[in-house]
Amino acid sequence: MTPLRFCLLTTFYPPFNFGGDGVDVQRTARALVRRGHEVTVVHDVDAYEWLSGRKLTAPADDDGVEVLPLRSKLGVISPLLTHQFGRPVVHGRTISNLIDRRNFDVVMFNNVSLVGGPGLLSYGGNALKVYVAHEHWLVCPTHVLWRDNAEPCTKRRCVRCVGNYRRPPQLWRYTGGLERRLSQVDLFIARSEFSRQKHYDYGFSQPMRVLPYFLPGELPAQPPARTTARPHERPYLLFVGRLTRMKGVDSLMPVFRRLPDVDLLIVGDGEEQEALRALAADLPNVHFVGRVPNEELGRYYEHALAAIVPSLGYETFGIVLIEAFRHGTPVIARRLGPFPEIVEQSGGGLLFGNDDELIAAIARLRNGPGLRERMIANAYAACRERWSEEVVIGRLLNYVSDALEIRAVGMRLSNAGMAPAT
Repeated sequence: MTPLRFCLLTTFYPPFNFGGDGVDVQRTARALVRRGHEVTVVHDVDAYEWLSGRKLTAPADDDGVEVLPLRSKLGVISPLLTHQFGRPVVHGRTISNLIDRRNFDVVMFNNVSLVGGPGLLSYGGNALKVYVAHEHWLVCPTHVLWRDNAEPCTKRRCVRCVGNYRRPPQLWRYTGGLERRLSQVDLFIARSEFSRQKHYDYGFSQPMRVLPYFLPGELPAQPPARTTARPHERPYLLFVGRLTRMKGVDSLMPVFRRLPDVDLLIVGDGEEQEALRALAADLPNVHFVGRVPNEELGRYYEHALAAIVPSLGYETFGIVLIEAFRHGTPVIARRLGPFPEIVEQSGGGLLFGNDDELIAAIARLRNGPGLRERMIANAYAACRERWSEEVVIGRLLNYVSDALEIRAVGMRLSNAGMAPAT
């Protein structure tokens, strides 16, 4: 493929990020650069500082990606205005001038909720426009289909739900503006079959392609040998993620009360951290590790009996699962959302729906002769076949190439006075 000029627009980008969406944008940017493409990333620092309460300094990266952080003297007011008006009130001209000046071939919209909202979707000029649905923002004001901040959403009652999150309503969601701007996007991408179907269930009407998250770099032919020192002496299950109600960590406490001979290591932080510490105050086998840099997470995965994924709400993918697979670790995941899809595709883990099933799954991994080793081999093979950088970025570039060709054909037909076939 001829080298292309990409612009990736996103609210969050490492180190100014919370979870998998920012990490994936960074991995995608670097992978495209490795394949000879030019990549510019635009992200909003004020949004991160508003939501995190932290001020960070980005390290100097020599990865070939041009990173343009947006900052405003207005601070938190800038993303708040975007949230309320559904357009980049403060940074709109800066973004527009950049796109017009650089003449990008492809503009990719990632998590745009606070960097520009739906108004950003009209930016891009003649570039191919690609929307990547890292969350369910297109169909949900809270992004995550987690109703009333308490349970998975099964029926729309958005005004009441947003009120329970104590967020101001986004009136632009009721004007039809989002739907009108969606028609300007050439390609929509969901991160799993489950997430694509959820978009359709909640009224999204545009065609979507599925492109999963991926593991960066080259994956050797065999799972890696354990070469790091154990981070914890006793046998342990590993949780990695933000400590929010939706992640379901609180549901693990009664289980580990019944499993005194196996530990739970919790890596991450978030607004539920203190409440979880209180729940686990009398559980000596539950340990809070805190935030761990990505480059140090490997040793926690490598020595875990399994990675545990207890989310109570609908994820769009489940990056923790494939990260565990990469490090030779099986998973035990709740039978919900995209997790059954990933476990069934990989053969790399077990599913549970209640406490007894979770305890039985842990027992199977600890006591089943050869079961864990078979799962590790299956999962790693699936990583190479389904979730490697080579496979996923190759598919992305094929999708882009196909969309560019379709648009070129449409333009030729239009110039000839013929309507394209539908």
